[in-house]
Amino acid sequence: MAASSVAETIQHADGRVELRPEAAAEVRRSPLYNEDLAPVPVERRDWTTYNYAALWVSMAHCIPTYMLASGLISAGMNWWQALVTILLGNIIVLVPILLNSHPGTKYGIPFPVFARAAYGTRGSNLPALMRAIVACGWFGIQAWIGGQALDTFFKAVIPGWHTLAGGAVGGHTVTEWLSFLVFWGMNIFIIYRGMNLLRAVENWAAPFVLVMTSFLVAWAIWRAGGLGYLLTQPAHFKTLSEFWPIFVPSLTAMIGFWATLSLNMPDFTRFGRSQRQQAVGQMVALPTTMTVFAAMGVIITSAALVIYPDMAAGDVWDPVKLVGRFQQPVVIAVSMFTVVIATLSVNIAANVVSPANDFANAFPRWISFRTGGLITGVIGILMQPWRLLADPSGYIFNWLLGYSGGLGSIAGVLIADYWLLRERRLALADLYRTRGAYTYAAGWNWRAVAATLAGCALAWVGLVWPALRPLYDYAWFVGFGAAAAAYFVLMKLSPPSFAGAEVAPALARDSPGD
Repeated sequence: MAASSVAETIQHADGRVELRPEAAAEVRRSPLYNEDLAPVPVERRDWTTYNYAALWVSMAHCIPTYMLASGLISAGMNWWQALVTILLGNIIVLVPILLNSHPGTKYGIPFPVFARAAYGTRGSNLPALMRAIVACGWFGIQAWIGGQALDTFFKAVIPGWHTLAGGAVGGHTVTEWLSFLVFWGMNIFIIYRGMNLLRAVENWAAPFVLVMTSFLVAWAIWRAGGLGYLLTQPAHFKTLSEFWPIFVPSLTAMIGFWATLSLNMPDFTRFGRSQRQQAVGQMVALPTTMTVFAAMGVIITSAALVIYPDMAAGDVWDPVKLVGRFQQPVVIAVSMFTVVIATLSVNIAANVVSPANDFANAFPRWISFRTGGLITGVIGILMQPWRLLADPSGYIFNWLLGYSGGLGSIAGVLIADYWLLRERRLALADLYRTRGAYTYAAGWNWRAVAATLAGCALAWVGLVWPALRPLYDYAWFVGFGAAAAAYFVLMKLSPPSFAGAEVAPALARDSPGD
């Protein structure tokens, strides 16, 4: 098995691996294969450091990032405590992001195919669909925000737009719903054009949004005659014991913000020219951009409280509603165009690429990347994102905190499998075979499933057992640690009988049964 696995691949000097033409032709006939899930040939892996930096800048420059600090400040933090929490959370989540990025660059495979190594060729649908459902929720949230920005843009350029199609339906005007659907359609259009158009959008959207937001910061400071009272107000927490109960779930929620991408970065790093380029691009862009953009939100909001003292406290944190107070139609139009571009770029990259691949992984012969993107969009509407965004505190402490435990559990299994047990070695062709190293029992590795469920149970038990609420506050950490440890122990105590050639020596021996 070892010889055949090596003979099926080309090992490049920089560590990247690709299938030989004969092996690629063979797996192409597998029911687990389609062109969207196929390993990317090395000659087509052309994303550079700038592409990955631009990707993260574009994804971080979004309205939810802008609004992150607001939820923390409303919970009692002052401006610098909120920003430190955001920075620390993004530094922590960068670790699993980089660890799970490695196999994408090395083997040219997307996240659901990578998950087949640990969960099995069929079992990979469990983490893939768990990740996909969260992404559908995020897609809906971003689509609603983008639709609101479009609605404000249309109000600025079309007289009487707000009542053009009649009164309110379901709490929102018909034109608001129409704007939402138009923005939704823009996302689907780009997905149907493919990853190259996505990269082009990310490359120019990143600097454009940064420049335009910088202008808004400068304008806000100038109009307010300073930064306002927010930057100088004292913290509500006088001691560490008062601060800690808010800090811990807030930090976990910040990790939860990008816990989705910590799993599916192989969807992007599979196009990387080298491990160094993808890693440097991500390390430079993610924590810095998130913190800077959140700081911009704090500054603009602080100044807005002085400029518009009559605005409701909740509205002043929403840049769409804030810009809607401007008097000049041109300024409103340009500002809302910026919000639309920012939201469009992050929504497609962060919330469509992964679930599209995940749904395709479930039915490779029936669902393509494009069809998976359409499914994502439909489910995103059905999840009613306008309700998820109705309460900022619920958005952070329920939505972000809750799902982080489940995604942390998946990350723990994947990292333990690839880095500790397999020592970064995979049988690439077998990831696409119905009978191979990753078949396990009928395509399922029960050890990975059991470890994931154990991690989720521990992370979420505090929801139903108040005495264990601290475990829920640490949901991502608890899920990650418990699942990784459980998976490692189960694989050692009961190794699969057909572990394949590219497994670490501890797993490469035969063992009775599965």
